[in-house]
Amino acid sequence: MAIISESNRSASRFRGSNHMRYALVYITITAIVLVFLNIYCSATSQKLFYQGKQTSMIEKCLLASAEIGQLDVLNPTTASTAVAQMGSLKVSRLIITDQSGLVVYDSAGSAASYALLPEIVRAMDGNNVFSWQYHNGAMRSCAAAPIYSYGVVTGCVYMMEYDTQQGGLIKSLQQNILTVTIILEVLVILSSVAFSLVFSGRIRRIMASMRIIGAGNYTQKLEMDGSDELAFLADEVNKLTQQLHISETKRSNFVSDASHELKTPLASIKLLSDSILQNDMDMETVREFVEDIGNEADRLNRMTQKLLSLSRIESQQDGDCEIIHLTPTLQKVERMLSGIAQKNQISLKLELIQDCPILMLEDDLYQIIFNLVENGIKYNRPGGRLTIRLHRDGDNAVVEVIDSGVGIPEDAVGHVFERFFRVDKARARKSGGSGLGLAIVKSMVERNEGTIQVRSSLGVGSTFTVTFPVFDIEEDSQ
Repeated sequence: MAIISESNRSASRFRGSNHMRYALVYITITAIVLVFLNIYCSATSQKLFYQGKQTSMIEKCLLASAEIGQLDVLNPTTASTAVAQMGSLKVSRLIITDQSGLVVYDSAGSAASYALLPEIVRAMDGNNVFSWQYHNGAMRSCAAAPIYSYGVVTGCVYMMEYDTQQGGLIKSLQQNILTVTIILEVLVILSSVAFSLVFSGRIRRIMASMRIIGAGNYTQKLEMDGSDELAFLADEVNKLTQQLHISETKRSNFVSDASHELKTPLASIKLLSDSILQNDMDMETVREFVEDIGNEADRLNRMTQKLLSLSRIESQQDGDCEIIHLTPTLQKVERMLSGIAQKNQISLKLELIQDCPILMLEDDLYQIIFNLVENGIKYNRPGGRLTIRLHRDGDNAVVEVIDSGVGIPEDAVGHVFERFFRVDKARARKSGGSGLGLAIVKSMVERNEGTIQVRSSLGVGSTFTVTFPVFDIEEDSQ
């Protein structure tokens, strides 16, 4: 049994795609339109020739009937004389009859007889008659008009003209119209096929790139010339690919970093437990080892909780918010951490210059400020200062957490909000840091449409600035 790959199935579906059907429909519609235009132009040209010939033939018949109507006696001799005096009428045949339909003159030289042609019969009733036939480049025109003498019909003038010159013009015109129609349809077919091939080629390039991207190659970039919808689609595919590449890089780095960070406390626990099992220790030493195992387990638990918190924040959709003022939350954080600050000999100061209402959950604001202040205490010096300052800057509420701690090296300032990044790994491990606290803070700030920045000087201290848009109740209610 033959196995058809997914790419072959995609190609088969593509070959039966809509753009070729659209091209066929367009070709069919244009062919029908051109056929109708061809028929209309041919019919219109024949009608123009018909009207011109009708006018000409009727005028000739009326002219001849007027001349003959002035004769006192209508007979072959007087009729021939009148025709000779009129000169050449440029007709193929001229017949003059009397009131009974008897031919008194025939340019074809036929013997005297009765003419019962339909045009003559109708002309005897006082009508001007014209008939016209066209076939294969030849035009046959017939016209008849009654002869009046003192208001009475005394005969009829019949003219027949067989014109191959104008018939040839009609035929040539129709052939030219047909030729132009065929050329236009061929051009439509060629342009439709060319457009379809170009369009399908560009679509195939996009689909091939998407298959490569789907296989996990996020470095693929689609180049598409022009400024049409496909070029716009290619740009969107490139943007999506770039975002996927960034997300995949972050995911890979996160898995690598998380594995590395989780491996360390697990290895410590394994080493300590093996030491207890394999060595004959006194109870005091065993108690110390068990205490170390508990500390590593606590560290592992904190890291796991922060990973879960970070994952929850990133996957959480914008939910219900509430209008809150920052002052109560900042005061609550100050009360909760003042004891730890005193224990570490840190002077914690709260500067509430101007309170501002913002739109967010109080729990989110509490966790943001708590993490920043807690870090400011952890990485400060004995006898140091830590200031929480609140003020308003235009349409923004600004919270600054300013410490006089060890500071952050210049090359590390741009990385402090990355997951698992720690400036001093030995110090962070001693203080129980996992490198996730500031990443959580940044995610929560951005989820609430805020921004966070850091300024730091090594050995002087750091300033974390959090900005949220102010929600002015009075202005928004208007």
